[in-house]
Amino acid sequence: MARLRLSSKRVVLPAGVTPATLSLEGERIVEIVAGRAQDALDFGDWVISPGFVDCHVHINEPGRSEWEGFESATRAALAGGVTTLVDMPLNSLPVTTNATALQAKLDACAGKCHTDVGFWGGVVPDNARDLADLRDAGALGCKAFLVHSGIDEFPNATEADLRRAMPILRKLGLPLLAHAELDLGDGSRDPVKDMDPRRYVSYLHSRPKEWEDAAIRLLVDLCRETGCRVHIVHLSSASALPILRAARREGLPITAETCPHYLCLESEAIPDGATHYKCAPPIREHLNREALWAALLEGTIDFVVTDHSPCVPHLKQLEAGDFMSAWGGIASLQLGLSTIWTEARRRGASIEQLCNWLSRAPAHFAGLESKGRIALGTQADLTIWDPEARYQLRSEDLYFRHKLTPYLGHELYGVVKQTWLRGQCAFETGQHAPARGRPLLQREVNA
Repeated sequence: MARLRLSSKRVVLPAGVTPATLSLEGERIVEIVAGRAQDALDFGDWVISPGFVDCHVHINEPGRSEWEGFESATRAALAGGVTTLVDMPLNSLPVTTNATALQAKLDACAGKCHTDVGFWGGVVPDNARDLADLRDAGALGCKAFLVHSGIDEFPNATEADLRRAMPILRKLGLPLLAHAELDLGDGSRDPVKDMDPRRYVSYLHSRPKEWEDAAIRLLVDLCRETGCRVHIVHLSSASALPILRAARREGLPITAETCPHYLCLESEAIPDGATHYKCAPPIREHLNREALWAALLEGTIDFVVTDHSPCVPHLKQLEAGDFMSAWGGIASLQLGLSTIWTEARRRGASIEQLCNWLSRAPAHFAGLESKGRIALGTQADLTIWDPEARYQLRSEDLYFRHKLTPYLGHELYGVVKQTWLRGQCAFETGQHAPARGRPLLQREVNA
């Protein structure tokens, strides 16, 4: 089998960013040597990083493929340097809460994936008996909502449901992923009464930080009680950070992710009626954003994912601009690198830190140890990008199905030049190779 050699002045290795030459043979990295080789394909100053891993994506196929589908989602991912996605168990139909539904996902994605794709299962009331079959069918972990999910097909799990499911997940070696909001149901006051639904602050007040904080306290207690690994998805509340820090000091197996919209956007700047900014939990204030950045830089927050959650545009109700009734979810698949790097570079963060947040840490969390690193024997998933290049985002640059995103018009740093999947170039400056992604149906490392 012929070897292919790639060189750059900036290759992101576990020991740091350095000039290096990679030798690829088949789908794997078989040699790494210091310096640049004359017979290699040389990328000069462009960065060669491990392919990015986005383990929080709503692809929605089957059932709601008009919102997003495997082909459009994975094409967008490659254009953003992402080589591996993990699909959420909603908003597809059926929702992925049993092995039969996971097989429907596999049937729907056959021949359409431009990246490798893994799958999360779901924890809902009365499906504890299905969790072992979900694991055996290939689910990498299972997600629960502690508040209404937005669709009736995926009801939220109660504390009693979690007490039944979490010991099973621990025995199966799977993490529990949790949408951490508890509707506190405080009837003594109505924070949105008489507030204008076109104003973002009305929506913000309807889902206060206390909802997240209470849910995370409950999850810490259940983690302690059951020993099940817990992962907080899309953390937005900075006031929950002391709870997470204390849990870590205690040695509890708890991790957390956040998203570009919580790190790059702030509530004070959201225009009236701009419902394409709506998501749950909400985008919060400037000071909250800065506290999340501090927590990411110190390691309290483990990694960053997009939580790409698109819908058909009419559900955003842009004409009415009603934040209270519009569908919640932000489309940002393809933009994780450039949105985060734009903010990270001005805060003094390094390329090495960025690649930990976008590659190594999410791959490790999903149990995909052959992904997310440039090391001997790992899969040759590579992103080649220019960290100094900048561009103004236009709708025609986007490959996901509906081009509605808060980042349109933003000036962003970090341009993907090529994306390599398992030893072959799969994307280069607007051109996609034929789809050759695979389903990822087994954790390489248990939770």
